[in-house]
Order: sequence, then C-alpha cells, then structure tokens
Amino acid sequence: MTINFKISAIENNYNHLFNLNEEELTAKGAVKMIVDEKPGYPCRASLEDAEIGEEVILFPFQHHKTNSPYQSSGPVFVRKNAKSPNLGVNEIPKMLLHRLLSLRVYDKNGMMIDAKTIEGKILKSEIEIILKNNSADYIQIHNSSPGCYNCQVNRVE
Repeated sequence: MTINFKISAIENNYNHLFNLNEEELTAKGAVKMIVDEKPGYPCRASLEDAEIGEEVILFPFQHHKTNSPYQSSGPVFVRKNAKSPNLGVNEIPKMLLHRLLSLRVYDKNGMMIDAKTIEGKILKSEIEIILKNNSADYIQIHNSSPGCYNCQVNRVE
C-alpha cells in the first residue's frame, strides 16, 4: 500500500513587516536580519534556504493551532517576497534534506502520538512509516537543535 503525502509551507502574509522600522518590529516581537550564512536561515514560506545578503524577518508564528494541550508557536524566518513552493505529492524540499529534524506526529484531535529525531536525508521513508499508522493524521517538522517549526506533512488520499 502506497502512502501519499504533501508538505505545506506557511503562507507569506508577512511582506508588510519589511516596511516597518526597528521600533515597530520590536513591538511585534520581530527582527529584520541580513543573511550571513547558508544554510542558516530556512524560509518557512518558500521552504528554501535564504541566500547570503538576502533580507529576512524573524517573528513568532503560531504553527499548531489546535484545541489541545499541544497548541504551539515559535520563531520562523520569512524571506522578502517569498513565493510558496509548488511541491508535488511525496516531494521533499531540499532545505530539509541536510538538517537534523524533529518529527512531531499528531492525531485528528491535535494530540501528539509520536515524536522522533532523524537525519533529513531519510525524511521521506520516515514519513511513509509514520503514516502507515492510521491514527497519525499529520506531522509537523521542526529543526531539531533550535526546535523551530519548518512545515507540515498531510496525508493525500
């Protein structure tokens, strides 16, 4: 039985933040930065590593909106004018392949039912294994060491 999935990025509704001054950004808990290393600034809207010299905004983002104890938010980077990726079914963004990742598995009620840390290069096979469990409704992928949210994996029927 083939298990199909699709990875989704956050929507880029944040370009207006690039027009704010430092004081206005601080009031929102956000910071404008210039990328100084690659990889190092994974954009959650394009699911690509930002390029050296590129502007990014780091801000708090509620990535797990659920009516369970596992609702959560955390810091994310977004590049200026980032475009959503057009990922195919079972496609893995390149930016995930070279990172140590934390996979958080949730049921339909937003309750965590499993979690594991893996090398990004084995992500596809791990997703397929996890989704064989019918109780696994979706997976959220985080960077392991800093713990920051990357993206979500949903089943495709």
